[in-house]
Amino acid sequence: MFTYFTDRDGKFQLKSLAESGLDPLARTCRFMLTEEAHHMFVGETGVGRVVKRTLEVMKELGTDDPEAVRRHGAVDLPTIQRYMNFWFTSSLDLFGSEVSSNAASSFANGIKGRPDEAQYQDHICKEAIFELETPQGKESVSLRNAMNEVLRNAYIKDCEIGVKRWNMQITRAGVGFQLTLPSPRFRRAIGVWANTPTDPQGKTISREEFERNAPGWIPNEGDRAFVMSLMKRVVEPGKMAGWIAPPDRGINNLPVDYEYVKLN
Repeated sequence: MFTYFTDRDGKFQLKSLAESGLDPLARTCRFMLTEEAHHMFVGETGVGRVVKRTLEVMKELGTDDPEAVRRHGAVDLPTIQRYMNFWFTSSLDLFGSEVSSNAASSFANGIKGRPDEAQYQDHICKEAIFELETPQGKESVSLRNAMNEVLRNAYIKDCEIGVKRWNMQITRAGVGFQLTLPSPRFRRAIGVWANTPTDPQGKTISREEFERNAPGWIPNEGDRAFVMSLMKRVVEPGKMAGWIAPPDRGINNLPVDYEYVKLN
């Protein structure tokens, strides 16, 4: 989850710097994006393999009961959803406040652009306006000041791609459960929605209701203890921990049971 969601923030920060008017910076960031792509591959395929193993266990047991899945050593789908809620919302704050003079200054001085700047017609954004959703309603702000939010919105759309792939696995297995990204308003600590209690759908609720339901929305103490209990060392070539399925193929198309590392 960390490499899928948090490293994806790095991807979009680098993509905006890759549009810099300072050519050495722009070229360096394009090179660094190759490394970020590997991190995100580890995240997407890793979560996909965890989901695959969970579905295999559910089929073996003939049940979708989370406790039964856990007893069999796999991570149940509701727990996966809670970890997704945590890492996605934690990563949203890394983009900064929705309205930012620093973002405006970086854009105006050509230090940063928008990701894939070539897709836009207006590359100056001097008069452009951005409609921002706030707890008080819609607010019109200068687009330059809203560049963090432009970046965050692009990030959210990109996050949805992997989630759709994981859900395709679940659907093909005939399981009536879908993973979903929570609202970008949920559990925010920075920006206009900071410290505004909402449910995962983005509906404003009381602080008491949030605290009461939080253990069912984000990883609770029991979830963390359970996941830690699964962390058992597996070093035999071709063998996998019980909570993750084997990859579709090995590194560099080598067999999955290839002895990549020799342990003396």
